Amino acid sequence: MTADHGVTFRDRERLSRTPAHETALDCLNAGIEAALPERLIRTAVSVDDGRLRIEGVDGAVGTYDLAAHDRIVLLGAGKAAAGAAGALEGVLDRAGRGVDEGVVVTDGATDEAGERPPDASSPTAIDVCPGDHPLPSERGVESTRRVLAAAERVTESDLVLAVVTGGASALLAAPADPLSVDDLRALTSGLLASGASIEAINAVRKHCSAVKGGQVARAVAPATTVTLAVSDVIGDPLETIGSGPTVPDPSTYADALAVLDRYALDAPAAVRDHLQAGRDGRAPETPTEGDPAFDRSATFVVGNGRSALDAAATAAARRGYEPLVLSASVRGEAREAGTAHAAVAEECVARGSPVEPPAVLLSGGETTVTLEDAPDPGTGGPNAEFAAGAALALATGPLGDESEARDGEAKPEAAASRVVVAGVDTDGRDGPTDAAGAVADATTLDPERARDALDRHDVYPCFDEAGALLRTGATGTNVNDLRAVVVEPEDAPTRRYSNR
Repeated sequence: MTADHGVTFRDRERLSRTPAHETALDCLNAGIEAALPERLIRTAVSVDDGRLRIEGVDGAVGTYDLAAHDRIVLLGAGKAAAGAAGALEGVLDRAGRGVDEGVVVTDGATDEAGERPPDASSPTAIDVCPGDHPLPSERGVESTRRVLAAAERVTESDLVLAVVTGGASALLAAPADPLSVDDLRALTSGLLASGASIEAINAVRKHCSAVKGGQVARAVAPATTVTLAVSDVIGDPLETIGSGPTVPDPSTYADALAVLDRYALDAPAAVRDHLQAGRDGRAPETPTEGDPAFDRSATFVVGNGRSALDAAATAAARRGYEPLVLSASVRGEAREAGTAHAAVAEECVARGSPVEPPAVLLSGGETTVTLEDAPDPGTGGPNAEFAAGAALALATGPLGDESEARDGEAKPEAAASRVVVAGVDTDGRDGPTDAAGAVADATTLDPERARDALDRHDVYPCFDEAGALLRTGATGTNVNDLRAVVVEPEDAPTRRYSNR
């Protein structure tokens, strides 16, 4: 078996300038690596005596007699699709039954050398096709057409394994007739900047697509279809992960139009005309629960944000910290989530509640940044804004340099460094930036500049100058955001190096 690839924070030694910083990075590193697709597949999938067994994170199990199917066809899309497809292919190959045909679409993210991230489970007999994220592209459309062509070749006697992971909504891009890829790009750009929830965004995208919202299942029916999903959505709603190409769609054209109106989106005229035609019954709806397309279909979530949180908690405990998972479902404005996490950390310091230091507070989920509230938004992403919001709250709170000690003197630097907060997007890309996120304490950012940067959504330059951006490159997975807040006891040993 080939060894798994790992994930490394660039300039790790410099970033680990105190034990608390080092612990935060350890927790994030462990969480991301636990969510790598080859590890998830190895845990969830096996073959015994010719029967394929798949177990989801919720304990659901499915078994399939491989000898009962003429061909095994593997289709998929998402940031973790190549790794997951390769891992599946490996399981089947070792059982003596390989993949007969396969096509997956993954992102074209590259590292600084222009190469895709190393992936020990890259498939060898499966076509890995390029797409783009977060906006759909012409090459993504062409790649998606290859997935559809493979789907159309499926027969009733085939077994279809569908891999759907975070990022598939943008990567699996085939505009519904008569829309163009330019229509999809303009629509997606407006949706992502609106502050709408992922459920609302996907309701629109599904009804402007030829593949989303159960339409791949419709294309391969009546073949047996088994979907393996790596979830990047809070609560793992199957219809929302990757816009649910193989599962029933509960949303409608009317729902999609309501999203455009609710957020006052200036969508292309062709998009609005298409949605209105669907609402009026002049275009077919996406397949819903009970549609024959799903008669021989099953879906298993094989990894999610909880997979990363559990591993991060284990890493914290190994370093002698008490881990506490606050929530796997944090959402809302990123800067406000940062303020809330800082407040919990301050409570730990002041009263030992909800956990006594040394402790690590962990959370997952997906926060948002509403760009429309700034006239000329700068550069940054939700995780950087989360870290900036937390750093500002810490700097101006009871542990910060700006607060007064009981004797009227400024707090010592050790007190200001008792809490370290870090947040990353597990795919290695925080919003439109080249960083995964950022790490900070009460001393990292000047409070006045941090306020201004948050108001202008321009926190990236602040963290870049502070040497506090976290960079991994594309990780090959995506299970949403992961955050670690390290709370040190008062007598904790400290060491501090220059950010530079």
